[in-house]
Amino acid sequence: MTKNPLLKTSVALLCSLVLATVAVAAERPNIVFILCDDLGYGDIQALNPEHGKIKTPSVDTIASEGMIFTDAHSGSSVCTPTRYGLMTGRYSWRTTLQRGVVQGFKPNLIAEDRPTVASFLKGQGYRTGIVGKWHLNFQYVDVTTGEVVKRKGKKTLAPVGSKIPDGPVHRGFDYYHGFHHAGDMKGVIENDTVILHEDEINMLPRITRKAVEYIEARATEKETPFFLYVPYGSPHTPIVPSPEWIGRSGLGIYGDFVMQTDDGVGQIMAALEKNGLVENTLVIFSSDNGCSKAAKIPDLAEQGHIVSAGFRGSKADLWDGGHRVPFVVRWPGHVAAGSTSDQMICLTDLFATISDITGLASPAGSAEDSVSFLPALSGAEIVSTRAGVIHHSISGHFGYRQGKWKLLLAKGSAGWTGPKENQMAKDMPEAQLYDMEQDPGETTNLYEAKPEIVARLLAQLEADVFNGRSTEGSQTKNDVDAIKLWKNRR
Repeated sequence: MTKNPLLKTSVALLCSLVLATVAVAAERPNIVFILCDDLGYGDIQALNPEHGKIKTPSVDTIASEGMIFTDAHSGSSVCTPTRYGLMTGRYSWRTTLQRGVVQGFKPNLIAEDRPTVASFLKGQGYRTGIVGKWHLNFQYVDVTTGEVVKRKGKKTLAPVGSKIPDGPVHRGFDYYHGFHHAGDMKGVIENDTVILHEDEINMLPRITRKAVEYIEARATEKETPFFLYVPYGSPHTPIVPSPEWIGRSGLGIYGDFVMQTDDGVGQIMAALEKNGLVENTLVIFSSDNGCSKAAKIPDLAEQGHIVSAGFRGSKADLWDGGHRVPFVVRWPGHVAAGSTSDQMICLTDLFATISDITGLASPAGSAEDSVSFLPALSGAEIVSTRAGVIHHSISGHFGYRQGKWKLLLAKGSAGWTGPKENQMAKDMPEAQLYDMEQDPGETTNLYEAKPEIVARLLAQLEADVFNGRSTEGSQTKNDVDAIKLWKNRR
C-alpha cells in the first residue's frame, strides 16, 4: 500500500496540536480568590505595621510569600457594586444600580447573557465554585406553591427547599454554598436550593469548612484546574466571632472577628499545602471596600489600631478609606516572595488578568472596565488602554483617579463620614481635587487652584462613563441612559 505523505503530515500536525493543548492545560493555574467583607486596608498588619494592632498571621504569610499591591481599589465603596465589577470586569453603575446595594428577593443583577469570570473559566474546562456571600440578587421559588417568594420585611426567610432560578450556578459556577447577604445570612444555600436556616454565628466557620472541602475534592482530579471564589461575610455585621475567639484580639469583638477570619484564610492555605496544590495555584486576597463604622472605628483608634492606615474615610466614602483595599497575591514561580507593587489596580481587573493568564481573549462585549495586572506580578509595567480608575460612593457620587491626581465630584465624603454632603457650607467648592503623592490623606483641596487638571480629569471621566467602557474594545453602551454625573448640581 502506498503511503500518503499528506496524511502523514496531517497526523503529525494534529498530534502536535494535541500535545500543545495538553501542555497549556497543564500550565493553567488553579485560582483561589478570597474576598473579605468590610475589611479595612489597615486591618492587615503587613500593610499597616505601625498602626495595625490586630494579628493577621495568615494573610501576612501570603504577603511574605508573594506580592502586596499598595494602591488597589474596589470598584465601589460598598458591597454589591464591587462584587458586580469583580465578576464581570464592568463597573456596576453601568447597570440600573446607581447607588446603594441590592437587598435580595429580586432578579439577578448580572444579566443572563453577560459573561462572568466563572463562565469564562468554565468554558475553558475549569471547575468553578463559590463558597460564601453572593449579594448580587436572585429570586426564590417556593416549591409547594410554585410562586416567587416576596420579601415581607427585613427578616423574611425563604422556606427551606426553595429553589433559586437565577443564582451563581446560573452565572458560571458549578457549585455554590453560602448565603445572599448579611440580612439573609440565616438562609443557607447549596447550588440552587435553600437547605437550612441557622444562626449567623455559624456562617464564618461554615464558609471556611466548605472552602476546605472544595479544595480537597478538587485534589482528587488534579488534571482539571479550578477556580474557587471565597467571599467571606466577615468582618461585616453581624459581628459574631465564635466563643473561642472572643477576647483573643484584646481590641473588642471586631478585632476578634478579623482574627477568626484570618484563621479561616490560614485553613484554606493549609488545605492547598496538604493536597499538594500550592505550586500551581494563584491565590489572591482582598476586600470589597473599607472598614465599616460598625467596627467602632474611634474606639479602635484609641487603642492604637487605625483601620484605614491613615487614608481618609471608611466604608461608603469617596475618600480612599472607602475603597483602597488590601490586595495580596501569591503564585509560586511567578510572583517574587516579599515583593511590592505601587501600580494602581481595581478589582474589576480580575477578568482581564485571568484572560491574560489563560491566553484566551475575553468574550466580545465583556470586561469593558478591566485591565490585566499580570505584568505587575513579575515587576513589569501594566500596559493599559484605560486612562484612569473611576471611584463610586454609596450615594452614587463619582470620583476619578489618574496618576497622582484624584478628582471627586462631591463636597464632602459622599458617604457616611463627616462632613457629609448636607453638612457642607454652600460656599465650599463644589468638588475636590487631591495630589495623592503629596497628600495621600486628602487634606488639601486643590479644586479651585488647578482648573486645568480638573478640566482634563472631568473630560476623561465623562468619556469613560458615557462611552460604555473605559478600555479600548468593541463598541458598547450602558444599560441605562440617564447616569447623573454630578449629584450636587440641580
